[in-house]
Amino acid sequence: MAGVLVIEDDDRIRLSLALALEDEGYVVRGAASAEEGLVAQRDQPADTVLVDLMLPGIDGFECIRQLRRGDDVPIVVISARDDTHDIVAALEAGADDYLVKPVAVKELSARLRALRRRGRTVQALSSLVFGDMEILPDAGEVRIEGEAVAVTRTEFRLLCELAEHPGQVLSRQQLLQRVWEYEIGDERLVDVHVGRLRQKIEQDSKQPRYLVTVRGMGYKLQK
Repeated sequence: MAGVLVIEDDDRIRLSLALALEDEGYVVRGAASAEEGLVAQRDQPADTVLVDLMLPGIDGFECIRQLRRGDDVPIVVISARDDTHDIVAALEAGADDYLVKPVAVKELSARLRALRRRGRTVQALSSLVFGDMEILPDAGEVRIEGEAVAVTRTEFRLLCELAEHPGQVLSRQQLLQRVWEYEIGDERLVDVHVGRLRQKIEQDSKQPRYLVTVRGMGYKLQK
C-alpha cells in the first residue's frame, strides 16, 4: 500500500484527510508542522507528501523547497489559497500539483494514483539525444554533456513526452492529458514545469535551445 504524509496544522482537516485516504487504501501519517513533517519524511519516507501552505513556523513554500532537495517524492499542495501568485510560487518551489480546499477525496485519490504511475518507468526506448542532452527513459535519467541532471518524476515524464515527438508541437492540453492524465486541468501546471525544466537543461533558460515555445500552440523539443 502507498504511504502518504499529510503536513497540515489544522487537526480537523488532517484527521479527515487521513481517514478518507485510509478508506481509499493508503497508509497515512500526519504532521502538524513543516518541521515535524520534514523529520518524518527523512526518517520514514512516504510515497507522496501533501502540504498546506499556511503552516506555523516554516511555511509551506519553504517546506516544499526543503522536501525537494535531493528527493523526487511527489508533492501535492492542498491549500485554501487560490491566488495565481501562490499557486505558481508553490509549483516553482517544487510541488507537482495543487488542489484548493475543500478537497474532494475522490479527485485527490485519482491524482495520487496518477502521480504514482508517473513515477514508473517510461515506455521502453533507447536513449534520446538532443545535442548535448541525453535522455535515458529506462534509467530515468537526464544527462547534459554526460553529467546527470536532477529532475523530478513529473519533469522527467514531461521531458520524455516531448522527446518522443521531436520537433512536434504539443499543446498544453495535450501535455496535461498525457503527463498529468487530466482531461481538464490548469495549464499553469505545464507552464511552470516547462520553466523548471529549462532552468535545468538549458544554458540560457530565457533563450532556450531545446525546449521551445511555439506561440499560441504549445511546446516542442527540438534537436
